[in-house]
Amino acid sequence: MNKIKRVVLVVLDSVGVGELPDAYLYHDEGSNTLAHTAEVVGGLRLLNLERLGLGNIIEIKGVSPRVGSEGAFGKMQEKSFGKDTTTGHWELAGLVLQHPFPTYPEGFPREVLDKFEEAIGRGILGNKVASGTEIIEELGAEHLKTGYPIVYTSADSVFQIAAHEEVIPIEELYQMCQAARGILQGPHGVGRVIARPFTGQPGSFQRTPRRKDFSLKPLYRSVLDLMKEKGARVAGIGKIGDIFAWQGVDSSEKINDNLDGIEKLIALMNKEKEGIIFANLNDFDTLYGHRNNPKGYAEALEEFDRHLPKILAEIKDGDLLIITADHGCDPTTASTDHSREYVPILAYYPGIPKGINLGIRETFSDVAQTIADIFQLGTLVHGKSFKKELGL
Repeated sequence: MNKIKRVVLVVLDSVGVGELPDAYLYHDEGSNTLAHTAEVVGGLRLLNLERLGLGNIIEIKGVSPRVGSEGAFGKMQEKSFGKDTTTGHWELAGLVLQHPFPTYPEGFPREVLDKFEEAIGRGILGNKVASGTEIIEELGAEHLKTGYPIVYTSADSVFQIAAHEEVIPIEELYQMCQAARGILQGPHGVGRVIARPFTGQPGSFQRTPRRKDFSLKPLYRSVLDLMKEKGARVAGIGKIGDIFAWQGVDSSEKINDNLDGIEKLIALMNKEKEGIIFANLNDFDTLYGHRNNPKGYAEALEEFDRHLPKILAEIKDGDLLIITADHGCDPTTASTDHSREYVPILAYYPGIPKGINLGIRETFSDVAQTIADIFQLGTLVHGKSFKKELGL
């Protein structure tokens, strides 16, 4: 029996595999991020993910099923209410939300904005649901004149603050976000406050990679907290630290894009030999899903697949690799929002029995309970371990 000392958990942000039974409640009927992307571009070339069993989960044009897949495969249902980054990642770590985070399709109420404007000593622009790239083009010139930050939201539970780095320096923008985070608690406890810095001139504004998320603190202990309490390290790649408000996370290295994230993940795997390495690769969602760009989405998937052998080469005896997602964001639908979908799960370790079908899991928290089972952390509130099914 293999003794797992390290779990490498990689989240392909928004790579959903089909609508959940309750997708109609979210107006996401028919969504299937992965299958629809493949169909629109005439098929995907994902030979390494195919080897692990991706084509066994659902029908994907260009990706064949493998009878003797080299990894375990299945899909997971979201038990929490919602379809956003925080909700998905929290559930992967064992936290299931009984009530959705608040959203603001009509903009934020005056009671919130009055407190925010008082805290930052100036007015705001915007206050509506908008695309981040579109709203800075719309209001960027006025922002340059007034110095007022641009506040906007989306279908997700977010309070986003966009500001030009030469008008509101990055540290001041982060302070504004901290102020908003302090205000947005209780009934207005949005999942994330997000700093959205940009540069450039009207007509050619560009968002910079110094985005920062200020998440609500997890409502109770996750498997990450249990790992830390045991003395094991939890190291993040991408926005993991921000998503968990640094609760249960020792370190979290920022990344510029997926390729940078893959390179930093490999470097971290050479450094951290035990505990959990938790990575988020966000380009699928931010650059392509929200912008309804299936071609770019497909290219990002194929880029990840080309680099996957480098990650697999670092998976040694005592390691378990899990590849999954946090929600969907179908780039082929009219909506630019996240979609309520199943997420894939692929698992691999050296010597794993071929062709293990993990089936349809009832909650993302099965990942957390599996990790808890591996590291003898006890039984979590949510989730069912698939450790035995993996042959561990």
